[in-house]
Amino acid sequence: MADYSNIIYELVVIFAGATVFATLFLYLKQPVMLAYIVFGMIAGPWGLGVIKHAEHIEQLSHLGIILLLFLIGLNLQPERLLKLFSKTALFTLITSALFMLLTAAMAKLFGYGMRESLIIGAAMMFSSTIVGLKLIPTTTLHHRHRGEMMTSVLLLQDVIAIVLILMLSSGAEENVQLTALFLLVKLIVMVLVSFFSVRYVVNALFQRFDIIAEYVFLLSLGWGLLGAGVANYIGLSYEMGAFIAGVTFASSPVAQVVAENLKPLRDFFLILFFFAIGANINLLMAGRVLLDASIIAVALVLLKPLIFHYGFQWIGEPEHTSLELGSRLGQASEFSILVALTALSGGFISEQGSYLIQTVVVMTFILSTYWVVYKYPTPISSRATHRKD
Repeated sequence: MADYSNIIYELVVIFAGATVFATLFLYLKQPVMLAYIVFGMIAGPWGLGVIKHAEHIEQLSHLGIILLLFLIGLNLQPERLLKLFSKTALFTLITSALFMLLTAAMAKLFGYGMRESLIIGAAMMFSSTIVGLKLIPTTTLHHRHRGEMMTSVLLLQDVIAIVLILMLSSGAEENVQLTALFLLVKLIVMVLVSFFSVRYVVNALFQRFDIIAEYVFLLSLGWGLLGAGVANYIGLSYEMGAFIAGVTFASSPVAQVVAENLKPLRDFFLILFFFAIGANINLLMAGRVLLDASIIAVALVLLKPLIFHYGFQWIGEPEHTSLELGSRLGQASEFSILVALTALSGGFISEQGSYLIQTVVVMTFILSTYWVVYKYPTPISSRATHRKD
């Protein structure tokens, strides 16, 4: 049972320690984001045990993901988003299927059963929303075609991940097509309700009280978190709800101001997210799957960019754009960990299979981050020539 009484002490330890490790990594010219993961591994319950329970830190950290998706939505107009989805939907389904089959084949070669191999492969279908969007410059993400294309692929993958998790959590008793249909209906209803709520309620409140900066901040943050909570309640995800709230709020005249004001809050919780990733790694169990995980991780980091590269070219993207997008999407996802935990609790995979997935995720985070940071502009590069916000 996690002890929530020590939360202030734990936050002090996390941010003080993260500062020290980030400073060290910057001096060594390493990606600062990885400093938080390494510190989590050292200070977490499987390391020195300075932080004995990482569960509630992990829960808090998801606020960073929610805020990130809300901010992305604030910079995407609904018409533009629909156009992007129509272009990337088939491409996303095909590439996801390829990643699943390739990883499942590797898992089968390593001696895992057919069902377990397929679930391991399914978990590896997705790329990380957090790593992908954290490493792309804000100006590119919000105002460039590359950022929009990457966002549309990641969001479509998130929908696939939600369907997969629902299937695993229900014991695969539900019809797949029926589950997907209900999910689509819920999504459409939420989008419509959100759109009319912003148009007739939220915007009216802004027009009446926009001179009070504190209220503007509160109303916008409250709207984003309300969307996240409603989406989770109806069976979607917090992240999807936050994104819908952001997109429907994008037409508001204060959307850009709100986006700038929420960035520091987003970064606060994302530091907790990466710390929690490291803190939840059981080093003993990870060591048992280290060889298999290393082979799969290296294969994914090499093959995902290659497949994405040719896939983006297939839908009409130029060579240089396809190469960059492929590189930025060349890792597993935080959703992969959720798939692993859901499958483990449902008895679909073994504990070793679950740790294989989790270890691969962390390895691909690290390998992909190095690749992107040293090849493309990012906000966290230690080199001035590659640092771009």
